[in-house]
Amino acid sequence: MSFKITLLPSGNTFYCEAKESVLEAALSCGMNLGYHCNSGGCGECKVVVSSGTYQPHINADYPLTEAQKSQGYVLLCAITASSDMEIQAVEAKSAADIPKQSVLAKVSKFNALNDDFYELHLRTPRSSTLRFLAGQSVQLTNDSDVLQAPIASCPCNGMNLQFHIDRRKDHSLTRALLSTQASPVNLQIDGPFGDFTLDDESDRASVFVAFGLGFAAIKSLIEHAIALEKEQSLLLFWIMPESRSHYQSNYCRAWEDAFDGFVYIPMTLDCKEGILKTFEEIVQRVLAR
Repeated sequence: MSFKITLLPSGNTFYCEAKESVLEAALSCGMNLGYHCNSGGCGECKVVVSSGTYQPHINADYPLTEAQKSQGYVLLCAITASSDMEIQAVEAKSAADIPKQSVLAKVSKFNALNDDFYELHLRTPRSSTLRFLAGQSVQLTNDSDVLQAPIASCPCNGMNLQFHIDRRKDHSLTRALLSTQASPVNLQIDGPFGDFTLDDESDRASVFVAFGLGFAAIKSLIEHAIALEKEQSLLLFWIMPESRSHYQSNYCRAWEDAFDGFVYIPMTLDCKEGILKTFEEIVQRVLAR
């Protein structure tokens, strides 16, 4: 059974199942709420319940005072809804609302997407997840090696992060990851950085244009837009050099198959001629919609 949760003063709504915390439900639906640990230890997800009832979800270590409890304060990560609820909560509206963080994460997977690109998966401790907005990037550090990379995953899960790595770029951190795949590797994450984020309140169609590895940030933005269940059309142009392939085309086509109003258009840039070889096909497909 699910219950409707309304955030005040924004009026944004989402639904919470009995098996999940209110915080988990909010994040999975694209809400930009404050949190850090997602395990009841930091108090960052503290809010006031204006109406409705709830049940414990986990035992929280963060001590709410008796005065706070009497005012209706709860930890969103520690409760699940047992009725429709109204919650007074501060939501991040822009990158300026997201604090800079330093998190030590473990490499959980480093797999090839094709001959040119890898997908790096990092897992943070539950007690210290990364809060970010879709489209932002971070700095990854391994000893003295530093790499600036956009986050390729949705903000709905700050404990499991994805990054896309170009194999052809002779970077010391990439070489280190390739040489130590059989042993545990930790990376320091600093950030997030950048204000290339989605306007959650816009009712206009969204057009995304990605070039090469820039698809990583676009992927995060699209997954966030999908989580918000926006009714507006989403149009993705992904341009790759002629010598390189669209390394997650099947993933993009799955979006197109699953969601009405989503259009995926892979494009090839012929650098020698300086033309978009599939432009005529693009126009026809868009007009056909």
